[in-house]
Amino acid sequence: MNEKTYTVSEINSLINRKLKMDPNFKNILVKGEISNFKTNAFSGHSYFTLKDENSQIDAVMFKGMKDRFLEFEPEDGMKVIIKGKIEVYVKNGKYQLYATKITEDGVGNLHVAFEQLKKKLKKEGLFDDSHKKEIPKYPKHIGVVTASTGAAIKDIITTIKRRYPICKILIFPTLVQGDQAAAKIVKQIKYAQNYDLDTLIIGRGGGSIEDLWPFNEEIVAREIYDCKIPVISAVGHEVDFTISDFVADKRAPTPTAAAELAVPKLSEVNFRLDTLKSKLTKNINDNISEKRLILNHISKKQVLKNPEEIYSIKGMHLDNLINKLNYASKNTISQNRNKLFKLENSIVLKNPSEITKHKREAYLRNFEKLEILNPLLTLKRGYSITKSNDKIVSSAKDVKSGDELDIEFDDGTVNTKVI
Repeated sequence: MNEKTYTVSEINSLINRKLKMDPNFKNILVKGEISNFKTNAFSGHSYFTLKDENSQIDAVMFKGMKDRFLEFEPEDGMKVIIKGKIEVYVKNGKYQLYATKITEDGVGNLHVAFEQLKKKLKKEGLFDDSHKKEIPKYPKHIGVVTASTGAAIKDIITTIKRRYPICKILIFPTLVQGDQAAAKIVKQIKYAQNYDLDTLIIGRGGGSIEDLWPFNEEIVAREIYDCKIPVISAVGHEVDFTISDFVADKRAPTPTAAAELAVPKLSEVNFRLDTLKSKLTKNINDNISEKRLILNHISKKQVLKNPEEIYSIKGMHLDNLINKLNYASKNTISQNRNKLFKLENSIVLKNPSEITKHKREAYLRNFEKLEILNPLLTLKRGYSITKSNDKIVSSAKDVKSGDELDIEFDDGTVNTKVI
C-alpha cells in the first residue's frame, strides 16, 4: 500500500481545516495578559501576545474588527478576555488567536489605578532623581523586607553570601500579597529603620498583577520615599514594574539582581585591594629611591664636606659691604664739607650789606622804568588823552561826525562833539 506524502503547505492547511471544523475553536473566549502590543502603521492591524503564568499564544486583531468593536487602546500588562477564533497561519505553520472583541477582565482596572497613581506621585516629585540616595558600595548590614519563605529570600541570601560573605543580613518578614500585605510592608520598613542598616531590599518573586499589587499601594510608595535607608526595590521579574520600583533609590529586575546591586564581589574587592597595595608599594619605593638619589647628590657637595666655606664666603660678602659703606660714608662727608666751605666763604655770609645794596639799586632802576611808562607824566608834559565811550581814540578814523569825545588834560577833562 502506497503511503501518501504531504507537502508542508498541505500539512498546515490540513491542520487549519481541522481547527476551523472544530466548534470549540470557532467562537472561543480566552483570558490572559496582553504583552508586546504593536500596531502596524501601514495596515492598522494589531499584533500581540496573550499570556498567563505558564504559557502564551500569539494573537492578532484586524483593523476592521478594531474599528467596529474595540472601545479602548490595549496596552501591555492589561488583563483581558478575548473573543475570537483559533486558526493556523498556513504560511509559517503557527496557530494564533484571531480576536474579534477585547474586553477588560477586571484586572484592567488595576492597570488603570496603577497609571493614575504613577502619574500622581510623579507630579509630586516622588520619582525625581534628586531625591534618590546612593547605594553604599561596601555595606556591613543589609535588611530585607520580604516573605520569610519562598524563592526571593533564598535567592537574596544565597547571592549575598556567595558574593560578599562578610556582610550581615537582617530579615524583616512580611506578607507580600493580599489585602493586609501593604500595611505589613509599611510596618516592617518603619521597623527596619531602628537598626544600623546600610541598605534595605524590598520585594518579592514574580506573580500576576494582583499578586504584586501591594507594591503598587500608595502607602508603601510613600513609606519607601520617606525611608532614611537607601532602598532597592526588587519586585517580580524583569518585565514587571511596580510603583515601588519608581520611588525606590534603585530598581532591580529580580531579587537576585537586587542582591548583586547591594554588595560587591569580595574576590573583586580583594583583587582591587591587592592592586592598590602593589601600586602604593611601588610609589613608596620609587619615592624612596628618588629621595635617596637627591640625598646622595647633596652629600657629595663640597659645602657639606667643608661647611666652614659657607661662613667664609658670607664673611667675604660682609667685608665687601662694610668697605662699600665706609667709602660711601667718607665720600658723603667730603662732599658736604666742600659745600660747607663754599658757603662759609661766600659774599653773603662775609658782607650781607652788599646784598641789600644790590637789591636797592635794582629796585630804583625798576621804579625809574615805571615812571617813564606812567601816562600821567605824559599829561604833565602838555599832552592829552581823547576817549569816546570810555575807549581811547588813537586815530582820526575812529571817530565820525556827531560823536561825543572826552579830552583828558593834566588838570581836568573837556567834553566836545565832532562836527
